[in-house]
Amino acid sequence: MSDTRRRVKVYTLNEDRQWDDRGTGHVSSTYVEELKGMSLLVRAESDGSLLLESKINPNTAYQKQQARDTLIVWSEAENYDLALSFQEKAGCDEIWEKICQVQGKDPSVEVTQDLIDESEEERFEEMPETSHLIDLPTCELNKLEEIADLVTSVLSSPIRREKLALALENEGYIKKLLQLFQACENLENTEGLHHLYEIIRGILFLNKATLFEVMFSDECIMDVVGCLEYDPALAQPKRHREFLTKTAKFKEVIPITDSELRQKIHQTYRVQYIQDIILPTPSVFEENFLSTLTSFIFFNKVEIVSMLQEDEKFLSEVFAQLTDEATDDDKRRELVNFFKEFCAFSQTLQPQNRDAFFKTLAKLGILPALEIVMGMDDLQVRSAATDIFSYLVEFSPSMVREFVMQEAQQSDDDILLINVIIEQMICDTDPELGGAVQLMGLLRTLIDPENMLATTNKTEKSEFLNFFYNHCMHVLTAPLLANTSEDKYEKDNIVGSNKNNTVCPDNYQTAQLLALILELLTFCVEHHTYHIKNYIMNKDLLRRVLVLMNSKHTFLALCALRFMRRIIGLKDEFYNRYITKGNLFEPVVNALLDNGTRYNLLNSAVVELFEFIRVEDIKSLTAHIVENFYKALESIEYVQTFKGLKTKYEQEKDRQNQKLNSVPSILRSNRFRRDAKALEEDEEMWFNEDEEEEGKAVVAPVEKSKPEDDFPDSYEKFMETKKAKESEDKENLPKRTSSGGFKFTFSHSASAANGTNSANSKSVVAPTSPASSNGSSSKTTGLAASVTASKGSLVGLVDYPDDEEEDEEEETSPRKRPRLGS
Repeated sequence: MSDTRRRVKVYTLNEDRQWDDRGTGHVSSTYVEELKGMSLLVRAESDGSLLLESKINPNTAYQKQQARDTLIVWSEAENYDLALSFQEKAGCDEIWEKICQVQGKDPSVEVTQDLIDESEEERFEEMPETSHLIDLPTCELNKLEEIADLVTSVLSSPIRREKLALALENEGYIKKLLQLFQACENLENTEGLHHLYEIIRGILFLNKATLFEVMFSDECIMDVVGCLEYDPALAQPKRHREFLTKTAKFKEVIPITDSELRQKIHQTYRVQYIQDIILPTPSVFEENFLSTLTSFIFFNKVEIVSMLQEDEKFLSEVFAQLTDEATDDDKRRELVNFFKEFCAFSQTLQPQNRDAFFKTLAKLGILPALEIVMGMDDLQVRSAATDIFSYLVEFSPSMVREFVMQEAQQSDDDILLINVIIEQMICDTDPELGGAVQLMGLLRTLIDPENMLATTNKTEKSEFLNFFYNHCMHVLTAPLLANTSEDKYEKDNIVGSNKNNTVCPDNYQTAQLLALILELLTFCVEHHTYHIKNYIMNKDLLRRVLVLMNSKHTFLALCALRFMRRIIGLKDEFYNRYITKGNLFEPVVNALLDNGTRYNLLNSAVVELFEFIRVEDIKSLTAHIVENFYKALESIEYVQTFKGLKTKYEQEKDRQNQKLNSVPSILRSNRFRRDAKALEEDEEMWFNEDEEEEGKAVVAPVEKSKPEDDFPDSYEKFMETKKAKESEDKENLPKRTSSGGFKFTFSHSASAANGTNSANSKSVVAPTSPASSNGSSSKTTGLAASVTASKGSLVGLVDYPDDEEEDEEEETSPRKRPRLGS
């Protein structure tokens, strides 16, 4: 009974032709002995009582509603109609298959029998053929009530609807009714006008295209609208005709010489107005009553688009005026609005016709025209141009990408279409940035590799992403880099000591814009891998983004954190080394400490970041966090994340020690080479070589490790050096603030990312030896891990006691990170 596929509502049609809800339950199809046949059973979900027991009769007409594939309707007696409304389409399909199986029908049909109930069928067989049509009352004022009752009564019976429609069509009855409407209006016969409203509304619900052709002709349509103004439920009639004739103005941006086309445009607008404004929203059971009206509008739009598309002279003239500098602003606004509506109509075309339509627009120069109008000052023009551009991007992102790449060969970066789009996004004056959000969505579609094509001759993804990162990315990130620049940082620090002064975007609109840019950059991190990695490391972008952790707008700080979380989520060691070398966890830890005891989204997001590192056991980041920040974070005990990181770190340290002790001393230097961090130089060389092939280096070359010959001759010698360094390293711990916590000073310069380490830990990479600087070949060595001495001091697992002068040089090196301030 818990299967939601079979969950249904049971409806019955009452005397007022309204559907009553009989309850909710679960339907099944089983053989019922008492009924001697397969039956539909619905049991209430509340108490299991029987809501419905209905035998599937071979001759009963069951109908599955076309508009919603979750509704089955049928009649059990002359005045007893039933309906099952399913929660899920799958359940509806299962029951429909059972019904069709019993009746021997194909489940693809929408109606299992001719829509004639048994009682009607018997009566029709007894009647002579000439009396099959309904006899209509004479079209007179005193018969209007009788006509209204007749039209209303046939709506529940499909066969009677069909017969009434034939009678109305054969006798030219509709035009006679509209003549009565004019008489009633002249006589101010309110009762007659109310009856005519019911009659015309009922005729619309007959759903016959042949009747629509009569009603929506130029001769009749305004009288039809007039009849629909007199709804009995309204105290005063509406003034729809006044709106259509006086308020709504038809503008021809270029004179339309084809009278048929002009008439079709007028007719479509008015019929759309009847459907959307005048007629009430149909109920779930009335949707099919107006399906033909919807189709009538649909095919009208198809015809309009086809006629305009075939008239190349007309479209060429429109494009010429749109791009002509002499065209005045009002005219250009009308032209852009015309194209917007034209593209909206094109959505009614079949895929192959829509393809031809957009190719025609591309051939005529729609994209260069949009490039011009999107750079204009008129907000309405830009908005309409953005809507047109969205149709083009939705239809074929590849077509847009091909245009901008060809354009790049002939134009400067500033006037490229994508850069115009980015600038419009950046310069959006709307406080809520509604237009910027729309443009950001279009940009994301254009740079999404999922919709990029790969052929034997070329790869669109590679070509376009190279173009985008070379010509457009600097425009996209300009606001971000400007608002997190070093100059801005220093200037704001002079203004005041409040941490909120260390970042510019404290006005809401700028913060929203930066959040949008970060969202797009986060998308790039997830989908572009190499290109965005190259850009982040060359621009030291993550450091700049993390400056925004200081913003007073929490949503912006969360966007910055999300950007870092996506990078860490890739579990890419190049990113991890970039983060640890630049000590880029400092602003995150500071944000957590500044947040204090508040339990909010920022707190949860930061904790989740560290929890991910713990669960995924990212060793390089775990070691960096524990060695540099554990003292500041160990007091956080409401989650076990940080204790868990410390445990992981100690387990890894013990494992490395056990490996070290199990290896003979003659092999230890080789064993160190097998550790993950020991391959640092080889990885760096490989990465730089890979980037140089693409034309750019990703990061500056790092300092090379000491040659293997500099390792201690024995483990005992190493232990002596280790003890000698313990007292020195104790001085480099983070200092406690007056509040009892720890505070780190976040270096804003890019140099930290490329060669410095925090002062409380030994450098992971040793300085270059004189031998290697002279060009002699040397082997790469690395450190297995760092171990924690008593009271939290950190020392290197391997030191170089045979070169005291180099140790002194390292301690006084200007590239060494300043100590963590209080």
